[in-house]
Amino acid sequence: MTQSHPRISKAVIPAAGLGTRFLPATKATPKEMLPVVDKPAIQYVVEEAVTAGLSDVLMITGRNKRPLEDHFDRNYELESALTRKGDAERLKKVQESSDLATMHYVRQGDPRGLGHAVLCAAPHVGDQPFAVLLGDDLIDPRDPLLARMVEIQEREGGSVIALMEVAPEQIHQYGCAAVEPTAEGDVVRITGLVEKPEAAEAPSNLAIIGRYVLDPAVFGILRRTEPGRGGEIQLTDALQLLAEDEKAGGPVHGVVFKGRRYDTGDRSDYLRAIVRLACEREDLGPDFKTWLRSYVTEEM
Repeated sequence: MTQSHPRISKAVIPAAGLGTRFLPATKATPKEMLPVVDKPAIQYVVEEAVTAGLSDVLMITGRNKRPLEDHFDRNYELESALTRKGDAERLKKVQESSDLATMHYVRQGDPRGLGHAVLCAAPHVGDQPFAVLLGDDLIDPRDPLLARMVEIQEREGGSVIALMEVAPEQIHQYGCAAVEPTAEGDVVRITGLVEKPEAAEAPSNLAIIGRYVLDPAVFGILRRTEPGRGGEIQLTDALQLLAEDEKAGGPVHGVVFKGRRYDTGDRSDYLRAIVRLACEREDLGPDFKTWLRSYVTEEM
């Protein structure tokens, strides 16, 4: 008989980074607010959490991140102006972000890594499993990765990590998982994790991408975790301990994702994400693709 585990309802979104790769654009604007077509990147992430049934969202912020809170709050002056103009379409778009989820915010006063950011969520999450979504990875809504991860965690318990196959020469850019197969083709059992290994030392070509569903036991481990690579408290190090000892917080599984992912953490990939998403929009795609074909032809 399959064991039933607590229903997950809370999502944690770390958003305290400085966004130095996008300077000078991020000097006064949080990187999470950079537009991807006509929505800030962070809204795509919150929408993904809500679609997976996680309506309680905690955002881990830092200094100069007030625009994140403003974006998900009501803007009565703007709404009033749009109402007076009779612009129902734009009014609906403005109100969508403030009606998405129950939003909460806590500051990560000292930027000490992803593990520390997740630890900041402990008072809000309590003793329930929860999801962590990183804003640099946008997952296409047609590929319900997070919902699949929640399904696995509620059935198996423990923690679930999103994995993606990458070329061996790219594995040093990611956390990497050592795995064992299961009866399900897209699910593996994780036996070990290494943060950004060299290709020759990597246990596989399965890279960790920015989605996690975690057992609350991770908080106790993070409190004891010493700073690792880069002098930061690494979430990967804590998950490695969970993978080594199932009694500490249940098993650690991975879901191997083969769908559409848009990496907005790199400038080149950010531009590719905008082009791909714009091409797929019904209102923008046809004209934009015609122009894009013409532009590419002329340049070649």
